[in-house]
Amino acid sequence: MMLPQHLKQIRVLMLNEKENLERTLFRLEQGFELQFRLGPTLQGRRVIVHTNYPLYGQKFIRNNFRVLAWNYPTGREDDSDKYCSLEINIAGSYEYYFGYAGVERLGGGYIVVDPVLRVGEDNHVLPLDCITIQTYLSKCLGHLDDWPDRLRVAKESGYNMIHFTPLQTLGESRSCYSLADQLTFSPEFSPDGKSYTWEDVGGLVEKLRTEWNMVSITDVVYNHTAANSVWIKEHPECGYNLVNSPHLRPAWVLDRAVWHLTTRVADGRYKEKGLPPDIISESHLNALRSVFWEDIFPQIKLWEFYQIKVENAVEQFRILLQNGSKPDQSKTKGKKGLKIIQDPEYCRYGNTVDMDSALETFIPQSSSPQHIEESCGWLKQRLTELNKEQYHIVHQHQEQAVNCIVGNIVYERLADHGPKLGPITRKSPLVTSYFTFPYVEMTLDQEMEFLSQPDKMCHFLAHNGWVMGDDPLRNFAESGSNVYLRRELICWGDSVKLRYGNGPEDCPYLWEHMQKYTEITAKYFHGVRLDNCHSTPLHVAEFMLDAARVVRPNLYVIAELFTGSELIDHVFVNRLGISSLIREAMSAGDSHEEGRLVYRYGGEPVGAFVQPSLRPLMPSIAHAMFLDVTHDNECPIQVRSALDSLPSSAIVSMACCATGSTRGYDELVPHQISVVKEERFYSKWNPSAAPTSIGEVGLHSGIIAGKLALNKLHQELGAQGFIQVYVDQIDADIVAVTRHCPSTHQSVVTVSRTAFKDPRTHQYDNYVPSMFIPGKIEEIVLEARTVERESRSYQKDEEYINGMLEYTVEIKRHIPIEESAVVKHAGVTSKGRSEFVQEIQFQKLTPGSVISFRVSLDPKAQKLVGVLRFYLSQFSPKYRRGSAPDEKPPEVLQKPLAQLMAKLTLADMNILLFRCEAEEQEDGGGCYSIPGWESLKYAGLQGLMSVLADIRPNNDLGHPLCANLRDGDWLMDFVSNRLIHRDGPLAQVGHWLGAMFDYLRHFPRYLIPCYFDAILVSTYTTALDATFKLMSSFIEKGSTFVHHLALGSVQMCGVGRCPALPPISTKVPDVPYRISPVTGEEEQCCVSLAAGLPHFSAGIFRCWGRDTFIALRGLMLITGRHTEARNIILAFAGTLRHGLIPNLLGEGCSARYNCRDAVWWWLQCVQDYTNIVPEGYEILRCLVLRMYPTDDCEPCKSGEVEQPLYDVIQEALQRHLEGISFRERNAGLKIDMNMRDEGFNVVAKVDPATGFVTGGNRFNCGTWMDKMGESDRARNKGIPATPRDGAAVEIVGLCKSALRWLVELQAKGLFPYDGVKVHQDVFISYSEWNQQIQQSFEAAFWVSGDPHDPNEKNPDLVHKKGIYKDSYGASSPWCDYQLRPNFTIAMVVAPELFTLERAWKALEIAEKKLLGHLGMKTLDPDDMVYCGVYDNALDNDNYNLAKGFNYHQGPEWLWPVGYFLRAKLFFAKMLGEETYSKTITLVKNVLSRHYTHLERSLWKGLPELTNENGQHCPFSCETQAWSLATVLEVLYDL
Repeated sequence: MMLPQHLKQIRVLMLNEKENLERTLFRLEQGFELQFRLGPTLQGRRVIVHTNYPLYGQKFIRNNFRVLAWNYPTGREDDSDKYCSLEINIAGSYEYYFGYAGVERLGGGYIVVDPVLRVGEDNHVLPLDCITIQTYLSKCLGHLDDWPDRLRVAKESGYNMIHFTPLQTLGESRSCYSLADQLTFSPEFSPDGKSYTWEDVGGLVEKLRTEWNMVSITDVVYNHTAANSVWIKEHPECGYNLVNSPHLRPAWVLDRAVWHLTTRVADGRYKEKGLPPDIISESHLNALRSVFWEDIFPQIKLWEFYQIKVENAVEQFRILLQNGSKPDQSKTKGKKGLKIIQDPEYCRYGNTVDMDSALETFIPQSSSPQHIEESCGWLKQRLTELNKEQYHIVHQHQEQAVNCIVGNIVYERLADHGPKLGPITRKSPLVTSYFTFPYVEMTLDQEMEFLSQPDKMCHFLAHNGWVMGDDPLRNFAESGSNVYLRRELICWGDSVKLRYGNGPEDCPYLWEHMQKYTEITAKYFHGVRLDNCHSTPLHVAEFMLDAARVVRPNLYVIAELFTGSELIDHVFVNRLGISSLIREAMSAGDSHEEGRLVYRYGGEPVGAFVQPSLRPLMPSIAHAMFLDVTHDNECPIQVRSALDSLPSSAIVSMACCATGSTRGYDELVPHQISVVKEERFYSKWNPSAAPTSIGEVGLHSGIIAGKLALNKLHQELGAQGFIQVYVDQIDADIVAVTRHCPSTHQSVVTVSRTAFKDPRTHQYDNYVPSMFIPGKIEEIVLEARTVERESRSYQKDEEYINGMLEYTVEIKRHIPIEESAVVKHAGVTSKGRSEFVQEIQFQKLTPGSVISFRVSLDPKAQKLVGVLRFYLSQFSPKYRRGSAPDEKPPEVLQKPLAQLMAKLTLADMNILLFRCEAEEQEDGGGCYSIPGWESLKYAGLQGLMSVLADIRPNNDLGHPLCANLRDGDWLMDFVSNRLIHRDGPLAQVGHWLGAMFDYLRHFPRYLIPCYFDAILVSTYTTALDATFKLMSSFIEKGSTFVHHLALGSVQMCGVGRCPALPPISTKVPDVPYRISPVTGEEEQCCVSLAAGLPHFSAGIFRCWGRDTFIALRGLMLITGRHTEARNIILAFAGTLRHGLIPNLLGEGCSARYNCRDAVWWWLQCVQDYTNIVPEGYEILRCLVLRMYPTDDCEPCKSGEVEQPLYDVIQEALQRHLEGISFRERNAGLKIDMNMRDEGFNVVAKVDPATGFVTGGNRFNCGTWMDKMGESDRARNKGIPATPRDGAAVEIVGLCKSALRWLVELQAKGLFPYDGVKVHQDVFISYSEWNQQIQQSFEAAFWVSGDPHDPNEKNPDLVHKKGIYKDSYGASSPWCDYQLRPNFTIAMVVAPELFTLERAWKALEIAEKKLLGHLGMKTLDPDDMVYCGVYDNALDNDNYNLAKGFNYHQGPEWLWPVGYFLRAKLFFAKMLGEETYSKTITLVKNVLSRHYTHLERSLWKGLPELTNENGQHCPFSCETQAWSLATVLEVLYDL
């Protein structure tokens, strides 16, 4: 069944180049969807994702990978949103990897899918966090007929999973894990006259599942088999023997020597040397060491297995020299150096010399006998040295071997905590033998003769065991390991280590045998425990589990890993698909550590944020099976105390993961139940058994009654979604664990008083501190105390595994707090209006006690939580649980929020979502400042959303923002009141938020951050939906990236307290009006475009002509804000003066006309408007309200002079052709602190020879590269860094674009002028002017690098060829030849000026030299004045740097990258499919970096510039209008 999209859980995994995540764990549940998306390093590339997750209905084969298809949700090939996905519905471990054509693997990893376990007649799901498991030693269950009575103890104690140790025939040692036959059900479980089979076990397991609701699992042991297994004798190749593993021969020789030493010591033959059979002192150990060095090692000469017979090798070498042999150069590669070949059979003196290396190294001077003997002498000397080295290496191995043997003896015979085995005998040898020896006793010399008899050698099989601190991913029995020789193995003498090789072909019988074993297990059991998992070869376990999952797809797999590293744990979990890792409470040394483990192994913090259904796939830790004790642990009663059993169990059972125990713990068995030696039976269940009875147990036995209540509580908490966990250490012994349900806000608080120290020897304090529980205590779920009762003291029974009778549990369940025997007093205190706190004073919380409280919020808060969840459920169904409708809903909440949002304009959205500090200050406000942290970037919702986006996924409840929310309601008031003080629909949204916050104020403070976030997320996403509906279909249906960029339009376009734009004609329709907040009169309120935030956002520095019109196409026309774009075009048209559009608008009255390019950008926007907007040419007839009808007049009153836009356009062109020359008004310090006097003279004209617009002088800067020197110290004050006088290349392109457009308009009858009359009688037609630029451009601007090029005036200034000049006719001619990104602008607006081959060559050089991480270098890095780091605060003696003089001399500006990419796309299309395809890849790759920056930016914008290589520049605007606009234009072109 397909879930509706909003309910479906979707996880997104970002793929990044070279990201290999084999050691990162990603867990998924069945029913989830996994999406792979491209990270920034891969966007733009044709990435191929492979996985071995099978197609629906197909079989899983580990090495079968398939390619996933890409989905394009927006219908456009935009890499920011494309994904490929997997519907996850099969348990197991699956691999993915990705690459692209030619590069198979760029990264990869694994996903682990949890199994679904089902129990009961109705097959209901048993969630993994509800598991309570009990382990049974199967050999202690007796005959199969008796199992139900013995297993019923688990059922009646509240467990829902049974773990059986292996049920197969055991080996001689009777260890539960040493199996003699993996395929047979052990005959010991059948009474006389019966022969039970696996089918009978299967019947019982199914009965447990359906009738008792219990799942059954058992062990699989892949690492070893019992030494007495019949099949290993028939198939010795299945173990490590001296034939298939000859590297073990020296270790076997030592092992036999140690055995013979055992016999001699046991027989008392070393007494006179100070070594008696009963080793009890340090002097005995020293005597043992001496025996090894004086007797054993000299006798067995282990070093000989690693040495060379020197004489033989030298003789062989001599013969070769005499025969004139030469080295084989293909082997030696001419390199000197003697190579020794280790004998693969490990015979004594079996090593040989690589004679080619000898011939290469010891070359005689001639072939004379004397010289040959000389060479042989050198070789002999070197071989003798090498033999000596081998002797020393073996000596080190022997030292370690002796240390390990002595260490073993110390533990087994001397140590207080060891087994104290007593005297050495043949049955109790010095140390366990490392190899089987299936022959009669004989002398060591006789045994050594076996080394030449393969039919005998194959039966000496290496035992298994474990190696302290070894690498778990290495097989210690394989060649290359010296573990057996160095005696580092802690050996299991009853088990033979199995040798699988690399695959089934290496040992067919073993693989087939173990596969059958696995399939039998999977057929009859619901899960397996991988015994000794960390030592099982991964490829073996992988193969076997794959076979098991064919039989049982939802196989539950648990394992205990002793790797010592979480990362290596992840390798095992990933490769094998392990469902749960066993974790031990006994690893905790005190209650504090035990509580920490509860927090570590599951759950999220109380008050955690609500996560979206579609979210990133976060790395996880392995799901835990947290056990209070395992069979490997020492007995907790011996290590801690009997009283600790109940409270430690309670702490474990409050963990949000699987939990469990071993049989015997609950019955208080006061010793370790040995998996090897224990042969007694478990007691049977009898509810009415007498407290003193042996062989039967009931609820009164041990802590069973307490464990039943705890297990039931654990299952209830897991099933009902109590997924939040809080652990509180009340004092040294008392731990309180809270489990909280985030939808109903019910909690269960369990307080446990541990008894890690025995009360009989340790004095516990009678004082127990009070406890404060927030909320209302509904009931005591359980209170239980371990108490002593009259009984005889413990005696170990011969027939049954029996526990201590002197303790039982006093328990009450589901009682009101007044009936508690543990709690003395529960007083209610109120902490603020919404914080109900109950103080608990204890009277009988004795060591060994547990009490659990069920807590709800106080009734008022509980009701209001339900109401708030009801209102939130309009945004997501996840709030429905725990919701309750409002009896008296406030009017503002009766309509859906989307209905209120639909009334907002985009200008309103600017206020709702954005506005930085300076914009807010205009209205007397500001951005919210978080104490102890910083101010938000925006006063609107985005300011908070940017911060919460980092807090939410990590549940960072300690963040200062969360602390501020818990401490008071200030932020709620700020968010709602800021909007309520506005007019109209915005105030309505403010009232809606206020009403929601009114409920929230009454919540307990710990819940406020998560619900504040939920309200904000709902409001924000609704606002975004409404925003995009108001924009063009390109935006509305666009990708996430397009949406991010389009929000830049909302960010930058707003209306301040005072209108930033001069008024436009009242005859123009659809102009917005408002009542002025300053004058109280009606005024126009057109949106204006801020240049950048925060520096250019408010006041007279908000609006700039050049910035506005570079950004207008991207942020207003493409986004569909046509009317607002028209208003801005007309408002600026009204300020035309001297034929120019102002640089700084200054509301029109304070405008500065000191730039030559703004008018051409304005004309480009008028052209873009006519091309993009339906019926856009109508703008040409719109009336323009002229502020300055003549150059020298004061600003006109509104309505005095109006003329159609086409006349204003005509005037701009006419003035340029006539020549513009004036001095700025108020020239001097009043308008510019740094400009020199000459700089205030503005000149712009058309060069009659070329048609290029030219102008400026070396003291001003009339284009966008407008940095004026400010440093007296460096003597650059008043000098422009980049005057760019003459004809700037982008202005020439913009002019050409305008002329082409006007010629076309005039031909269609849409523009009334076809040219200009200058100086009264000279007529210049636009068509001619257009042609003149076309003919002049490449001759003037192309730098061919050819010294004989007739067009090249200054060949000596050329330092880059194959580029376009930055300007033509500059006063400093070398400036013309500087490589800058400006020619790409001309390429986009007037591509007809460029020949294809030249354009492409210039773009390739620009890409190589100028393209940066986010932007374009503003100057060629090879230029001598290049500096890529902008520091406006630096004032030093460096002319080129001081006071940020290098603003445009290297730093990487973002907006030109848009033009560069658009130019690449345009010309690539003309060069054919292959080039275009490569260019698309480049474009997407560059844009992915912008996408990543937008995603991470707190400002949700793209900066003005960065320092070199994309480094952050602190002096840049954090978000700049033209940066966002030009990148959006690239996506539009794509």
